[in-house]
Formats: sequence, C-alpha cells, structure tokens
Amino acid sequence: MFRKILIANRGEIAVRVMRTARKMSVLTVAVYSDADARALHVAMADEAVHIGPSPVSESYLRADKIIEAALSTGAEAIHPGYGFLSENPDFVDKVSAAGLVFIGPSAKAIRAMGLKDAAKALMEKAGVPVVPGYHGDTQALVLLATKAREIGYPVLIKARAGGGGKGMRRVDHADDFADALAGAKREAKSAFGDDHVLIEKYVDKPRHIEVQVFGDNFGNAVHLFERDCSAQRRHQKVIEEAPAPGMTPELRAAMTDAAVKAAKAISYSGAGTIEFIVDASKGLKADRFWFMEMNTRLQVEHPVTEMVTGVDLVEWQLRVASGEPLPKSQQEIALDGHAFEARLYAEDATKGFLPATGTLHHLNFPKAGNEIRVETGVRGGDSISPYYDPMIAKLVTHGPDRASALALLAATLEQTEVAGSVTNLAFLAALATDPDFASGDVDTGLIGRKQDSLTALPAPSPDIIATAALAASGLDERRPSSDPWSALAGYAHFHPVARKTRIRFRDEEILARVTVVDGVVKVAVEGAAAPLPLEGRVTAKRSGGVQAAGSDASLQAFQDGEQDSRTAGSTPSRGEKRLAKWPGHVTIFEGAVGYDFAVPDPLDRADETEAAGSMRAPMPGLVKLVRAAAGDLVKKGQPLLILEAMKMEHTINASHDGEIAEIASEGSQVTEGTVLVRFVEAS
Repeated sequence: MFRKILIANRGEIAVRVMRTARKMSVLTVAVYSDADARALHVAMADEAVHIGPSPVSESYLRADKIIEAALSTGAEAIHPGYGFLSENPDFVDKVSAAGLVFIGPSAKAIRAMGLKDAAKALMEKAGVPVVPGYHGDTQALVLLATKAREIGYPVLIKARAGGGGKGMRRVDHADDFADALAGAKREAKSAFGDDHVLIEKYVDKPRHIEVQVFGDNFGNAVHLFERDCSAQRRHQKVIEEAPAPGMTPELRAAMTDAAVKAAKAISYSGAGTIEFIVDASKGLKADRFWFMEMNTRLQVEHPVTEMVTGVDLVEWQLRVASGEPLPKSQQEIALDGHAFEARLYAEDATKGFLPATGTLHHLNFPKAGNEIRVETGVRGGDSISPYYDPMIAKLVTHGPDRASALALLAATLEQTEVAGSVTNLAFLAALATDPDFASGDVDTGLIGRKQDSLTALPAPSPDIIATAALAASGLDERRPSSDPWSALAGYAHFHPVARKTRIRFRDEEILARVTVVDGVVKVAVEGAAAPLPLEGRVTAKRSGGVQAAGSDASLQAFQDGEQDSRTAGSTPSRGEKRLAKWPGHVTIFEGAVGYDFAVPDPLDRADETEAAGSMRAPMPGLVKLVRAAAGDLVKKGQPLLILEAMKMEHTINASHDGEIAEIASEGSQVTEGTVLVRFVEAS
C-alpha cells in the first residue's frame, strides 16, 4: 500500500478521498489555488502545496505543477478525483513518466472511451447495444443537419468529449438545428478543447441508468449494480439513487452483463461507470437499453453505491492501484436496501438554475451517521467561487427500502440550513416529495415538465415576516438582566415608543413597527407596495429567541458563521422557526425554505442616476458572444449576448422593447450585478 498520495482535486471529492486515506493510514497531500488557500481540503490534508492562481487553467489543470508537487513532497501516487485532469490520458502518461502511480485506469483505456464516437464503435464490436445516431468525423453543418433529419427529430447534439451536459443540446425542429449546433460546439470547445459533436436519436421517455464497474490489473472485472440518475436539469444530475426503481431481474442481468463486457473489452482497471439510456415508454425491457458513454473515473454519485453495497470504492481504488487484486468477487457483492443522493448547489432554481456565488455565512447540516452522509468541501464562512463548480454538499441517505430512504432524504433536506447564497435546497425538497418521483415514475424529462411547480417558492407568511422584523430590530437579542430599566425599549408619555424597522424581501420593502409593553413585544407589519397587515404578540425568551403568544412557535437564532447539527428525522416541533443573522440580512428557515430578508443600511443611498431598464448580470461570468450593438432597436426576448459561467452558456435576452445605449464588450469578465445592457431612456 502507498505511504503517501497526492490528491489532484479540490472540494468535497478531495475531502472524501482524504477520509478513506486516513482510515488506511495513508498520508495525503493537497494542492490548492489562490481561491482555495483556506479551503477545507487544504486544512484536512497532511501537507498542502500552492499550485497557482484561481482560474483552473492556471492551477488545477496544470499537470506540470501537480506532478512537481507530488515529487517534492514524496508522494508515490496521484488520485485525480473527478473532473479536471481525471480523464486526461496525456496527464496519465506524464504521471507514469515521472515514476508515479496514477490511481485510475490506464491512458490507453481512457483514450478508448474518451471520445464518444470512438467508444460507441468499440462497444458495437464488443456486442454492447448503442444508441442510433451519427458518430462520424465529418462536422460540416450540411452533413450534420442531413443526418439529424435522417435520424428523425427530436435529436440530441452531444460533445464527443467530456460530460456533465456541457456541449449538449436537444433539437426538436430542423429550423433550430444550426443555432443549437453552434452553441454546442462553442460550449464543448470551452469546456473540453474539442468542438466535435455527434448526433443521436432522442428517446421520448428516457431513463438514465448507469452501472458501477470495477477492474484490476489481473483481468478481473465486476459490477456493483446500477444507479438511476434520471432526475436531471440542464442534462445534469440532481438526485441519484440505487438501485433503479422498477428494475426487473431480466434488465439488470442484461445491463450489468453488458457493463462488465464493456470494461473487459478495454482491460479496464479501477473504478468506472457505464452509462445507458433506457426507453421507459413501455416499462423497463431488456431489449430497450443502449450504451451512451463510459466515465473512466469515480462518479459524483458513487456514495449511493457504497451505501447499498457496503463497499468503500476509494479504498478499492487505492488497493487496485497499489497492485492488489479486487477485494471481492462478483458473488460476494450484494444489494442492501436503497440509497439517495441530492446535490446541493449554490444556484437559483427560480431563474433556470443559474449558478450563484456568495459567502456561506451560516451552514448547518443534520448529524451524519450510518444512514446519513454529508459529503462537503465547505464550512460556514467559506465562499462559493465563480471559478469552480458551485456545489455545496451531497446529502446521502439510506434505508431498508425506497420509501424509507426517500423519507429520510426529505427530512434531511428540511433540516439543512444555508444563508449567504441562494441555493436549490427548496427545489430538492419539492422534488423529493413530488408524487411522481416518490412513486418511481421518473425520466430525464420529469423536472422539465414540472419545473414551474418544483421551483415555485411559497410567499413568506405574516408570522415569518414578523419574526424577520423582530430579529432585524435587535430586540430579540436583549439579554436577561436584574435591572428593571433594561426591559424597556424606550419611553414616551402615555404611549409606548415604536421602533421602526425596514426589511426587504426580494423587491418589496416592508416597514415594521416593534413596541414593548409590560415585557410583551408587539410587531405590526405593513408592506410599502402592497399592505400586509399583521398584529402579532411576541414575548421574549430568556434564550434570546422569541415565542408568539398563544402558540407553540419557537425560534432558534444563530449568529454569523455559527453552526449547529441535529439528527435528521427529529423533525422540528409544529411552528418551529430557525433564523440566521448575517451582515445586512436575516434568514428565516421553515422546512427546506430559507426566506432571506435584507436589512437596509439607512446610511446607504441607491444610485439614482442609473438608466431605467438596465439589465444586470445574473451571475459572475465571461461575456462569450455579443449579438447586438449600441443603437440597435431590439424586441423583448431577443438574444443580446451569451454569458459563460461555470463552463455553461446562458443566453441573456432583452427584457423589453427598446433602443440599446450601451452593451458589454465581448470577452469581458463581469461580476454578479454588473450592468450588461443599458437602454436609452424613453423621452
């Protein structure tokens, strides 16, 4: 076994690998960029080496710096995690040339499966069924459009390199093909340095089911059953589970046999995943699945497989890479129960899942245990950087059956708290409790069909608004004192003094008046735009929280950066609210929804000179393409520019009809809130 390994990655996967390495008494070396100097994986490692500036091209994709760090620290092997250089065969060759061990498959195996078109041809020869489509080298628009027409719409344009939904477009009509192709090629070039695409038939009710495989250097290969990853948005996975709901013995036998056959066809060593597309329009049938691609690395969703098999896949990676045979035979691997994984991201589900940034001023997860895993690479006070994937955590649950595992996932999501960045937490909870998802009737189009209902956020109740107003006023922080005068918030002859507090929820400013009479706090709230009358009696608790008179609603308060943990399943009592205060904000938690109220600084003054109708960047990113110019007359909904963030393209459309006064320059880097388009003011 290795004495010391370097982990060429960051975030939760680096932390995950370190956890197993520590269990096996293997020392770890972390690498980090400027943005990650204070990251959790850096603090957790035995040693850490700085490898460059924040952009990945100058740090985590610098093979030379990573190999130099391994050699200088005496590491014997490099674990790539996933993403970055994990499926780069040239990197594998360089690692081997330096006398180090790459913890993963051979460069030859990665090359064989790295390009989807070549991989499909190889799989056809091995007797593995593949999706009908065009996988050739010719990339002329006329030819690709002709092939799409021959295949029959809808079709899927896919980058032949990489994954994660980047460089992928569904096209329903021939008229949209050219624009979709151009966008897919740009995105593929940016993400993978390769703009070649392939065209495939789009399956009407597709299920994304994948099989975990594992091989060693002695010719052995096994499967660890399947995972269902059909719950997707923007072609990226959201909630994964194992085993697949509705799986039949016949399909499982056919699919796992094909997966092992695929692994053996390339003499695969290490952890890998064979991804299949399944036509579920008539139920799961053994003759209705096709090979899509192979991921020659550990998958993001590997924990669900670990939960249902009891296998530590990272431990297997280390053992196989160090020269040991597979720890178990196929007959010794068995399924036990059901598991789910939900990916918690800093993203705005209400705005098409736009990635977000921010500081995690408050972060709280349910207590981990045998049935709950929290995979994260961040802590309270950390920032979500625009340079990397905006994942906050993976929440993983296990139960004896699907219903119990899903119920535990829902409880885990309800008790997770994040303040400081917008997240997809409420969306995940809505999906976990959706009747179709709960019944197992899931396909890759489920989220798209129900996106409006799954992403709709309930308006804050008057009680929530009053709680936020009270917290913003500061009266809930008053500490007990023997001094009778300390109970007074103020004094006026014949009537109590009202403390005015302004808070803002989204675009609405709310005025609250808080008074204290005989130790009882009274909150009256009205909205500036639309009145929200409320008169709630709230009494101060000695703990610093508040309780509404005549009810059992309670409040747990946390200051900036403070964390707490509680056991999932121990659901809050009826009406319980939790809050977090952070600079300029109060967040009230109710279930999986976090209501963020801004507390304006009365000394701040908004810029009143800004032109009406300006359009701001919804996220930090790179202005990839500009399709309009100053002086142009544009219509509402017209594409104006393309913003690239987290390696995904986002089209910015005109918010209304008008004449453009200014527009951002192509190639410029912008932060969230930067004015991208300024319209000429109406005379």
